[in-house]
Amino acid sequence: MNQDPTSSQRTVRIGGACAFIGDSLTGPRQLAHAEGMQYLVFDYLAEMTLSSFAQARKADPSRGYAQDFIDVALREVLAVCMARGIRLVANAGGLNPRGCAAAIESLARELGCAPRVAFIEGDDALELMPALAAEGVRDFYDGTPMPAGIDSANVYLGALPIARALALGADIVVTGRIVDSATTLGILMHEFGWRADQHDLLAAGSLAGHILECGPQATGGIFTDWETVPQWERIGYPFVDCGADGRFTVGKPEGTGGCVTVATVSEQILYEVGDPGCYVLPDVVCDFRSVRVSQAGIDRVRVEGARGVPPPPTYKLSASWQDGFRCIAQLSVFGTDAVPKARRTGEALLARVRGLLADKGWSDFDKVAITVLGAEDGYGPHAKTPSLREAMARVAVTHASREALELFSREARAPGVSFAPGTTSGSALTLNGRAAVEPRYRLFSCLVDKRRLPVPRVMMGGTSTEVPVPVGGEPPPASDGVRAGPSAAPPVAAPSRAVPLISLAHGRSGDKGDSSNIAVIARRPEDLPLLRRELTPERVRAYLAHLVRGEVIRYEVPGLNALNFLLTGALDGGGPTSLRPDPMGKGMAQMLLDMPVQLE
Repeated sequence: MNQDPTSSQRTVRIGGACAFIGDSLTGPRQLAHAEGMQYLVFDYLAEMTLSSFAQARKADPSRGYAQDFIDVALREVLAVCMARGIRLVANAGGLNPRGCAAAIESLARELGCAPRVAFIEGDDALELMPALAAEGVRDFYDGTPMPAGIDSANVYLGALPIARALALGADIVVTGRIVDSATTLGILMHEFGWRADQHDLLAAGSLAGHILECGPQATGGIFTDWETVPQWERIGYPFVDCGADGRFTVGKPEGTGGCVTVATVSEQILYEVGDPGCYVLPDVVCDFRSVRVSQAGIDRVRVEGARGVPPPPTYKLSASWQDGFRCIAQLSVFGTDAVPKARRTGEALLARVRGLLADKGWSDFDKVAITVLGAEDGYGPHAKTPSLREAMARVAVTHASREALELFSREARAPGVSFAPGTTSGSALTLNGRAAVEPRYRLFSCLVDKRRLPVPRVMMGGTSTEVPVPVGGEPPPASDGVRAGPSAAPPVAAPSRAVPLISLAHGRSGDKGDSSNIAVIARRPEDLPLLRRELTPERVRAYLAHLVRGEVIRYEVPGLNALNFLLTGALDGGGPTSLRPDPMGKGMAQMLLDMPVQLE
């Protein structure tokens, strides 16, 4: 039993041990030994992760799950967690929760442990795809028809099956595709008996999970004021102490690096959130506009005020498919005029390979992008052209044929002897290596009626338990937002009394498919009216016009003294589809924070 430092009520302590597949071992190590820890949650499934699992499953049907969970996290902390009574919930099952559960049990026997392992099935929608295609279902982001050759298709399940697995006594719960925050919400529904119709509580639990799901992003990781964050190398992973009323405190283990402040937590609350008044999950539609955060002690932040309404009758379905191949070559260029030398290097490499493709009778590349790292190419008209003596030519290409890109990969080493002086050939990984040719994955997303999917099942000890899911209500209306379309006005000349936005606000950006969001949080509440006046959707759209093809929508988040901008068509397709150096828009907030704002 834990005691929240600001309340006498019973609280449940949950630690966010993993933010993505490949995350540091630091999180599980810290949290498994943290005082009062009761649960650890692990998040492995970014939007495109399942596409790589699909390829692994093609090669070996027993694969298709997050091997890192077995080989890294559990091998390190399973014995400690079992000894301390810490229960684990992870979406590490990917496309094969059954296989993941079997691997956990095998490792446990090796380590001399005997955890009760449950896995959840019901998210796989691959068999439904032909019917949806016949019905003419289109992608709800861009309206494109369903492609052929779908490799994986999964709906985002919610928290109810997790709560049921814990009630059945599971020590470890493994899921496939769920919403990231459901690992935490399922725990809280089990611990406090929250019902599926207690929507404010479900919204609060989902918010707690949203803060935990990205690990140290809530404890100083990628924080705007990075220079104030101590001991990056020992940054603490977050935990929440949550009460039955849905209020919770965010903290980190004693003696770790990083920091937990109102600003670090506020940034994470709006990370990857489009409409903060209508954040749709399978269990609840959350309204975060009135969420309040307050400092509750050193490295402790109190969070309250989330609201919820019934969920929609649909699941989000995410399918992946392979659209040819891509290859990215990077060449370092040194010496005077490194930037123009690097740019000409990229152009000459493309011209040479295009000639070779034509000689063989092969088609041209489907898509190309030349970027000079160091030249601020991503800043477009806002770039400050430096005179560099070190730069990197980055040439990214896609093609339907692997053979064509193998040719490109081979030729990408030749500039070291035939182009600019001071050019280093070879890949970034090995001196004599070649740029990798890899499958190019894309996403297809749509909505599907919950009743068309089988009832989720909890599997444990050879027993199957169905978990009915409420169908939900009408699709929720979007909250009020101010829009600027693709034809936004050009940026206004910088005023005489102006300061960069970063002096007045914190900012963080994230991605969902081809959309990006940028949260702008006033450093002082009294500056919010000024930010509202200066950061119109039209001005933001114009300032980032070199990156954003779609509309920009501004949402108000008064509880956090914040504005949240949703930018559509902003990431060149997003994920591995994009050829930009920043395909997930993680740097877009940093760009916007340079924007001049007028003080008067």
